[in-house]
Amino acid sequence: MYHPTTRVLAVLELLQTHGRMSGADMSRRLEVDGRTLRRYIAMLEQIGIPILSERGRHGGYALMPGFKLPPMMFTDDEALALSLGLLAARSLGLAEAAPAVASAQAKLERIMPAGLKQRVGAIDETVRLDLARATAPQDNAALLILSEAAQSRRRVHLRYRPPGAGESERGFDPYGLAFHGGCWYAVGHCHLRLDMRTFRLDRIVDAALMAQRFERPDGFDALAHLRLSLAAMPRAYAATVLLKTNLHTAQRFLMDVIGLFEQTGGGVLLHNQSDDLAWFARELASLPFEFEVISPDALRTELRTIAARLSQIAAVR
Repeated sequence: MYHPTTRVLAVLELLQTHGRMSGADMSRRLEVDGRTLRRYIAMLEQIGIPILSERGRHGGYALMPGFKLPPMMFTDDEALALSLGLLAARSLGLAEAAPAVASAQAKLERIMPAGLKQRVGAIDETVRLDLARATAPQDNAALLILSEAAQSRRRVHLRYRPPGAGESERGFDPYGLAFHGGCWYAVGHCHLRLDMRTFRLDRIVDAALMAQRFERPDGFDALAHLRLSLAAMPRAYAATVLLKTNLHTAQRFLMDVIGLFEQTGGGVLLHNQSDDLAWFARELASLPFEFEVISPDALRTELRTIAARLSQIAAVR
């Protein structure tokens, strides 16, 4: 559901784009009745937007000839942030992201001064961001509803379908949302499992606001909780490695999701859960500091395989 202010701005956008429109056509596009549309027109007139109204069967609305909104002014840093934000939005797993970004950029360019428009266009044409391949949901409904619920601290009724399982329903208190590894996640308290749970948005069938309210833990960080949950998730192999460095350096060279870090007197213990020990061995082999495998022995075997292969490559002339 759109906020009334959003619809008022949509009326102005329609008039700027089409020049003149009938009341029936505008009402249809905005999904409102004629009385509501007239109220939006009155609101625009109250803030100084000159609108011509023609009554009758073929009447309509148009902006006063020659009227233009003043140019939108941004500093160079603001223009850079805006341009990169639009570029990033295309890769953040939003449904219909590309046309939405193009539409938003076109609207902004209509009220930007020429110099700023050129700088924004230059970034769009020449800059490319290498973000993770995103898994987009069918639409953005769940993202919008869950973000609203997290802000207003309202419970949602969630229908969820994980891979290889049937659909389930539950009450869910969304504490926050996070984008990680190409997917959107909602993190919060599940009233079906009576515990903290994380749900991928592309697997949500439906989400609806409920009347019940909830309290979110102070200082809750959805992304930090998500990373910790993924790192601690049980997998085929459990490994423990002593990294002979400090915690800051360990986290700098290794992803948070690779495991749980524990600072000790002799270094940093890395507790890893993995489905592929060969992959984990390659990650360890790339580290610039020493480490010691505590367990399992199979991880040592994978490291010896890597060492033998590199020695063979180095010996070739």
